[in-house]
Amino acid sequence: MRIKSIITTVTAVTALLALTTACGGGDSKAGGTGGDSVAANGGVNGNAPKDGTAFQKLPKAGTMAAAARLVNGYTKCDQVSTSPGDEGPSEDSKLGPAFTVTETGYCGRRNRNTIVMYKDAKAFQTAFKAEMEKRGGGNPNSGIVIGQDFAVGSQDADAMSALLQPQAGLLMLNCHADFNPPSGFRKEPALVKGCVLTDYYKD
Repeated sequence: MRIKSIITTVTAVTALLALTTACGGGDSKAGGTGGDSVAANGGVNGNAPKDGTAFQKLPKAGTMAAAARLVNGYTKCDQVSTSPGDEGPSEDSKLGPAFTVTETGYCGRRNRNTIVMYKDAKAFQTAFKAEMEKRGGGNPNSGIVIGQDFAVGSQDADAMSALLQPQAGLLMLNCHADFNPPSGFRKEPALVKGCVLTDYYKD
């Protein structure tokens, strides 16, 4: 199966990182019972401000191990590896310096789930938006699932949907100008103009 990237299109994107979905089914069954204390109320150990912005209320993992435990509560990620293996995304799909990524982990069936830790959230969102604009087109109802200091994506559509369950505390970064979710779904400001945080996703 052809590897898809962090950007949300099947037709325009084949580089960067396997952080968005290309095909459904497979890894949506959680490896745990619903996250851990990192995601309880957002922030590190659930210490996000109650009156904070949507971004400030996102979980902050701090380490790859904590991010993987959170992800494993909603889609399989019980064993995380620093190598994508033979069936995971290619090594040449890693993100450039502008994304400020400090660590990349792979987990789930055939390493179809990817987690990246980053040190500058605004820089990460800026780089993501720039890459979207550079490549153009794609699915306006998709993006990348983020916390305050990490991002998660998958080649599995069910896994992406599972990570957007309200109890996970995560939201999707969407930088499509044409994004217009149905009523009742969130559309909160991101750190970068032209991008939003949402709980709506459609493959």
